[in-house]
Amino acid sequence: MPSTSRPLRKLGFLTIGLFDEADPRRGHESTLEIIELGERLGFDSAWLRHRHLQYGISSPVAVLAAASQRTRRIDLGTAVIPLGWENPLRLAEDLATVDLLSDGRLNPGVSVGPPMHYDRVKEALYPDTADAEDFGYERVRRLLDFVRGKPATDFSGTEGFEVFADRVQPQSPGLGGRMWYGGGSLRSARWAGEQGMNLLTSSVVKAEGPEAEGSGDPERAPDFAEIQLAHIRAFRTQHPDGENARVSQGLVVIPTDSATPEQRAKYEEYAAKRTPRTTAPQGPARLLFAPDLVGTAAEIAERLHAHAAFREVDEVAFALPFTFEHEDYVQILTDIATRLGPALGWRSAA
Repeated sequence: MPSTSRPLRKLGFLTIGLFDEADPRRGHESTLEIIELGERLGFDSAWLRHRHLQYGISSPVAVLAAASQRTRRIDLGTAVIPLGWENPLRLAEDLATVDLLSDGRLNPGVSVGPPMHYDRVKEALYPDTADAEDFGYERVRRLLDFVRGKPATDFSGTEGFEVFADRVQPQSPGLGGRMWYGGGSLRSARWAGEQGMNLLTSSVVKAEGPEAEGSGDPERAPDFAEIQLAHIRAFRTQHPDGENARVSQGLVVIPTDSATPEQRAKYEEYAAKRTPRTTAPQGPARLLFAPDLVGTAAEIAERLHAHAAFREVDEVAFALPFTFEHEDYVQILTDIATRLGPALGWRSAA
C-alpha cells in the first residue's frame, strides 16, 4: 500500500443534523450527543453543515454554543455558513462570542453565492435590498475584517452612561486565523489563499482545467482527485504560509467493520443511488462529485492512500451521510476513530 506524503494529523467529521419537523428538539439533541461521542472517541474536530428552510440545522453557531458547554477539547466548526443569508457584522459578533465560550475552539467555515432559490426567498430575506445585495467575495472580506479587529465605525467613546467601541465586540484573539473558506474551484482556492484563510475541500469540485480533460476520451469521466489536488496546490501557492497552509478534505466515508448486515445493505444502497452523479460533470456549473467510500476500514484506507488529493493533506473532516439514524452514526464514527483513523496513521486525542 503506498504511503501518504503527509501523515494524517487531524481527524474530524461533518454532520447535517437532520430533525423531524414534529420533534425538532430530538434531532438537535442527537447532534449534540454525536459531538460528545466524537470527543470521547478522540476526534480532533466536529463540523456542522448549514440548511435554511429545510429540516437540518439552520443555526449551527447556536448549536455549537451549546456544544461548547458539553465538551472541553474537540474543535467545533461550520462547513459551511453561506454568507448570502448573513449580515457579516452580526455574524462576527456571534462567532467571537461562541469562540470565547469554547475557549478558542471555533473554526468558522463560510462560502459565497446567492441563497438557494433566491428568486423565491428574496422578498422574505431582503425585501428592500434584494437587487442590491452583493453575494461575492466582498461579503467574506467584510466578515474577515470585523473578526480580525478592523474598525466597523468611526465613532467610539462615551455617550452619557454608555461606552462604545469602534470594533466589533467581543474580540476573540486567534479567531481570525481559524477562518475557513469552502471552495470547489480554482478561483475560490486562489482567492482563499490570498486572504490567508484555511481551505475546506469537500466531495464536490468544479470540473475545470487540464485535469478535467482527462485522457481526452469523452467516455471517461474527469479525475476528481486530480482536480481537487490542483485546487489545493493553487491555494497553497497563493497563501502566505505556502506548503504549511491548512487544508481539510471532506469526503463521504462509511466504514462497515462493526456494522450489522442490515446496516451494510443500507449503506451500499445509499452509495449506489448516488454513484451516477460521479460519472460525469453535472449541470451548467460542471460540478463533479466524488464517489462515497463504503467498505471495511482497510479497504477505505487503501482507496484514500491512492487518492491524489488525500495524499496532499493532513486534516480531514469526513462527511456523515445525511439520512441515516443516530445508531448508524454511532457505528460509523466508532469505526472511523478506532479502525480507519489508525489505518491512516492517525493517533487519537483520547
